Amino acid sequence: MGRRVYTGTAKHQIHVVFDHRQQCRQTAAPASVVESTREKEGPLKACLDQLDELVGLSKVKEFVTEIYAWLEVSKRRQAAGLATDQQVLHMIFAGEPGTGKTTVARIIGKLFKEMGVLSKGHLIEVERADLVGEYIGHTAQKTREHVRRALGGILFIDEAYSLARGGDKDFGKEAIDTLVKSMEDHRNEFILILAGYSHEMGQFLRLNPGLPSRFPIQLTFPPFTLTELMEIADNMVREREYRLSFAFKEKLKKHLQEERLRNRNHFGNARHVRNLIEQAARHQAVRLLRAKHTSRDDLMTLRSEDLQIESGSQNGFKASWYNEKIHDSLTV
Repeated sequence: MGRRVYTGTAKHQIHVVFDHRQQCRQTAAPASVVESTREKEGPLKACLDQLDELVGLSKVKEFVTEIYAWLEVSKRRQAAGLATDQQVLHMIFAGEPGTGKTTVARIIGKLFKEMGVLSKGHLIEVERADLVGEYIGHTAQKTREHVRRALGGILFIDEAYSLARGGDKDFGKEAIDTLVKSMEDHRNEFILILAGYSHEMGQFLRLNPGLPSRFPIQLTFPPFTLTELMEIADNMVREREYRLSFAFKEKLKKHLQEERLRNRNHFGNARHVRNLIEQAARHQAVRLLRAKHTSRDDLMTLRSEDLQIESGSQNGFKASWYNEKIHDSLTV
């Protein structure tokens, strides 16, 4: 397959929005294409099944099918003696925390390995502190090391906009310059995904006119809806072989509604739901430890009293191990 890389033109930029609220039927990939894809590729089918298990994210399946179709047709063009091209697959993942960015990045890594785009498909997840050093030259060294670890897979930089916050004299700029050079030096050897809040990522791209053309795939992850968050909670407890009582569900639903109102409907954090479920399981364990006899149903059921939510704390709840006095002393 040829290795000509598309860069710099709006013609080749791809903008995908993962819309949880509406199904875009007109642009959806035909079901027959998806089904024939799954029948043909066993490992690819496993990756698509993982995507199907995620709540929402309907458009990511369309995006994956488009990439697969492009790769497959490129092989057919090559067999027919026609010119083939290698598209740039570096990406921007923009959205609130807990909306599935890291999870999707992991699945895409596995998927691209099965498609032959990446040799390993692993994910190296870093943030500013992992890349920025303490003296001149240290940042470039650290950044190149993480790029080296990511070769054959994906380098995922969370809150990537923080690299540009310090201005021209900050070592974050050195990290950006090193990443840009690495994208040229190791062209087609790894995929770089920059992730963060939508507004901040937009500002970050505007600071460097050369960056947008290097990241032609820009994926927006909107917050999960209330219904989707409740479905995520159900999936989490089912995987862990628990079940939620009716009172637990009502209490959780009320809490999530309050969080959405507090955040002007921008709250849709699946990670927050996971933390609540895991904390409730610990509270259930303490409750059952005091009981003389426990049935199978007792061991599986999370009750309303296991979901302990206090007002005034971050995200509306405090962990059972949270010590306010220690926290206050550390933040003074």
